[in-house]
Amino acid sequence: MSLPGARERRVRTGGIELCVAELGDEGRPTIVLVHGYPDSKEVWTDVAGQLADHWHVVLYDVRGHGRSTAPAPLRGGFTLEKLTDDFLAVADAVSPDRPVHLVGHDWGSVQSWEFVTVKRTEGRIASFTSMSGPSLDHFGHWIKQRMTRPTPRRVGQLLGQGAKSWYVYMLHTPVLPELAWRGPLGKQWPRILQRLEKVPAGDYPTPSLPDDAAHGAWLYRDNVRARLRRPRTDAYAHVPVQLITPTGDIFLSEKLYDQLELWAPQFVRRSLPGKHWVPRTRPDRLASWISEFVAANEAAREDGRPVQDTAPTGAYADRFGGQLVLVTGAAGGIGRATAFAFAEAGARVVAVDRDAEGAARTAEMARLIGSPAAWGEAVDVSDEQAMEKLAEKVATEYGIVDVLVNNAGIGLSGSFLETTSEDWKKVLDVNLWGVIHGCRIFGKQMAERGQGGHIVNTASVAAYQPSRALPAYSTSKAAVLMLSECLRAELADRSIGVSAICPGIVNTNITATTHFAGAGAAEEKRLQKRTSRLYGLRNYPPERVADAILKAVVRNQAVVPVTPEARGARFLSRFSPGALRGIARLKPPL
Repeated sequence: MSLPGARERRVRTGGIELCVAELGDEGRPTIVLVHGYPDSKEVWTDVAGQLADHWHVVLYDVRGHGRSTAPAPLRGGFTLEKLTDDFLAVADAVSPDRPVHLVGHDWGSVQSWEFVTVKRTEGRIASFTSMSGPSLDHFGHWIKQRMTRPTPRRVGQLLGQGAKSWYVYMLHTPVLPELAWRGPLGKQWPRILQRLEKVPAGDYPTPSLPDDAAHGAWLYRDNVRARLRRPRTDAYAHVPVQLITPTGDIFLSEKLYDQLELWAPQFVRRSLPGKHWVPRTRPDRLASWISEFVAANEAAREDGRPVQDTAPTGAYADRFGGQLVLVTGAAGGIGRATAFAFAEAGARVVAVDRDAEGAARTAEMARLIGSPAAWGEAVDVSDEQAMEKLAEKVATEYGIVDVLVNNAGIGLSGSFLETTSEDWKKVLDVNLWGVIHGCRIFGKQMAERGQGGHIVNTASVAAYQPSRALPAYSTSKAAVLMLSECLRAELADRSIGVSAICPGIVNTNITATTHFAGAGAAEEKRLQKRTSRLYGLRNYPPERVADAILKAVVRNQAVVPVTPEARGARFLSRFSPGALRGIARLKPPL
């Protein structure tokens, strides 16, 4: 099976023929994509298609896979030395006059680590992006460190990775892996990938899968035990390295890459929410990071200077760098602090608020803080049509949102009997319907893209703490909390997380604009000033809520109480709801 629009050629090396596909302009710098096990080059189809708009992209079937021929005999035909010969033959054929940028996944990354650490490839590689595949030499040293100097933590890491590597032991058994792949496993593999990894159907896996997997077992048999027993001591990367770590990889622990910077002096690390087969499930993010890394290295080579670290350096930078984050209610308070926190982590930010000038100021400051791009948009979240137009504009001009923060909200205080139907409508339109519109419109885009994402809904401690003074506000926030819980259950199958953030008393300007039902204009101003003063005395900054939001996304937390009183009320709501009902009867000191 060939890639749409690809130009194919055959490259002879060591008695075999490699099938090589090329996309994009041959006059541009070359990116070589190397697939893993039990894949063929088609695992890169979506990534390659996006990269080809800017680069010369080359994919090849590793020997014994896809449309490349297999060595005879198979035993001894898949050593790292022979795989290096293959890579050099491909590089010489597609880019004879300039070094190539190398990208590897799974076993494509394992063998690429060999390419970038041996002397004979120096000058032929410009950069290396690795994902889901360690150097066998580095892995061997990692194991030896934990065996020679065991601590409870190191032993736990060793046992954890040992459990994840169960398939390696199976592939070393004779005959059985071949029988399984050419039998029931090969037939069921596409369905297994769809069920466990949410890999979309398409041109992958190809019909050659059973033979590819059977031949590829020799990748493990020819290399793993020998290198893990006697790892090289000179396995230092001679090119800049970008490591992309899927946070949900079921085969490889993130701890496996600890201290990798010792082996790769020019090193960038990023993490990505996803499982093992991210080339199929997160092609947009991979293409963006690969392109950014290649561009930075090309610029450095042309200027004759050392390559600078292209990743942002703030907290969570390895997780959110380059992602698109949309925050509503971003002109001030928690929304503005959240936009700034994501900006510091290197995310692209869309700051949304009814206050056009405030949204623009937030976007401008976000760019100064560290966001590679930020935009301010004036939208009333309670207006469904306006939100639809916003979503269309964002998708067309900026891309599909990776993280949505539904934060916009208004305050309403006063007894139930004094709260008018118009008061109810205003607070529900913004606090509840604004969240519903955001979740429905942007959540649908995330789901249709099929590459995961995260939705954060700002609720409140009032969502589970009843109060005689906040019936309408508490009802709106309780609805947001339940909506978040329901949506979390529904979207889990699509790898979209949902978190409800429940702050307590936070020093923001919401108190200065809170409407007090039943109060005259003069009395309302007095109550607003009094409440703002009390919140100011509490002085819990919105930046701490923003930090909790980023943590919630990273950890995929369901419900996050913020502030001690919010955590205390959450505890009482679960274990002593009667106590909360008693507290609810107390009249606020206003």
